[in-house]
Amino acid sequence: MRHPMKTNRFRAAIAAAALVAFAAPTAFAAPAKGDAPVTEAELAEHIKILSSDAFEGRAPGTEGEDRTIAYVVGEWAKLGLEPVPGSATPWLQGVPLIETQAIGGSAKFKIGGREVPLGDDGVILTGRDASVSLANLPVVFVGYGLGAAGRVNADVKGKVAVMLYDNAPFGDKLPRYRERRQLLAEAGASAVLVIATDATPWSQLQNSLGGKTTRLASAAQSAPVTGFLSPVAADALFKKAGQDAKALRDAAQSGSYKGFTLPATVDLATTSSVRRYESNNIVAKLPGAKPDGKAVLFLGHWDHLGICAPEGAADRICNGAVDNASGIAVLTAVAKRLAAGERPDRDIYFMATTAEEKGLLGAHHFADHPVVPLADITVALNIDTIAISPRGTPVATIGRGKPAYDAVIRDVATKLGRKLDEDGEADAFIQRQDGWALGAKGVTSLMVGGSFSDMALLEKFLGSDYHGPADEFSDKVPLGGAAEDADLHVALGRAFADTKRWPGR
Repeated sequence: MRHPMKTNRFRAAIAAAALVAFAAPTAFAAPAKGDAPVTEAELAEHIKILSSDAFEGRAPGTEGEDRTIAYVVGEWAKLGLEPVPGSATPWLQGVPLIETQAIGGSAKFKIGGREVPLGDDGVILTGRDASVSLANLPVVFVGYGLGAAGRVNADVKGKVAVMLYDNAPFGDKLPRYRERRQLLAEAGASAVLVIATDATPWSQLQNSLGGKTTRLASAAQSAPVTGFLSPVAADALFKKAGQDAKALRDAAQSGSYKGFTLPATVDLATTSSVRRYESNNIVAKLPGAKPDGKAVLFLGHWDHLGICAPEGAADRICNGAVDNASGIAVLTAVAKRLAAGERPDRDIYFMATTAEEKGLLGAHHFADHPVVPLADITVALNIDTIAISPRGTPVATIGRGKPAYDAVIRDVATKLGRKLDEDGEADAFIQRQDGWALGAKGVTSLMVGGSFSDMALLEKFLGSDYHGPADEFSDKVPLGGAAEDADLHVALGRAFADTKRWPGR
């Protein structure tokens, strides 16, 4: 936890910087006829700063967070944005978090009383509390953990639930593994072990987690022990239990699957350090010229993974240039145009969320404790990992399917000379972005642009620089598509904030 006096000095510095920014004349105050196109150079300037080593990878609860907040607040204040009235700390919404870091852990599986070794690196464990010891727990394979109706599919009380990571192939948009894991905990599971997917290399998962998990302080308690099994370890456990791994996975594809109790028990022991701290969402307002009680919300997460590589590595910092310094750069460029040009009718809010990388936690906290009434938000436009594609890439929409909204996007994109990508591939990412947290509360949340249109380019990034030290700014980061998508968001902001064009829903 950051020292209280240090935090107070930091917040005082933020307030002073904002006052100076408001007092200083701004070059963008004069109304413009039309909006100046967003340039690649403008985006590059922001990305270079936010993804520089000085920001230490922008991990929540670190000096990197302090520097990120100071930079974003300073830039937004210069543009004429205002802190949301009534916030305890201007510009900031505190997000209380609990970080648990594994110090040690062991899993001893037994079949017929004999220990089944799964390899030293086949299991990652984290205990909820400083010390957890559980013995002789039954083991049940639950497939995806939920049936087609979205309810827990097996008796897991007092047991270890072994669950698949991938999204369920049945049901109506069932939640991702984190939410399914929590539902199993609430059903009484003593532990939930998630089988990692082959799509995410086991070594990358180990490095990404680093033995740490983070949750909202207000969240329901997780299972006493959570963790991951490597695909190899899971298959070995199934084989030792006399089961065919493929047959078990195939059976779990059904929405009526009820789970399978393995002839196995497990002893689990963990020791952990537990840290409570407060991170922050950054929230700002552009007051509308003719406010009508409805508002547009732009958002993107400011956080990344911080210092992510072990001591001795050539490069220890996960700088997060594409994910998501690029999104904050676009968010700032959009704010600049909307604040400088003809003032939109409706209020427009800009939010940079924290702890997206830890499970959309900042967005979930905002959804649970909104500083803007959720019923007032006519649309939320999320901007994430936007520097992927070149100019001319078609526009895909994550969250499409509401005809009135789809029609606005089609009209705006077409007028900008953009083609639409409606093949539906982007839908696979709907639960992997902050808009999912708002959508669960009934807010129409969309991600619009080219990054999720060209799957080959996106998958190339996800399979290489993503969540690693190589995601840093260089000439190879494509900014043409990001600039085009920034112009698209300026136009979308104007469309959804126009009381005559968009009635507000």
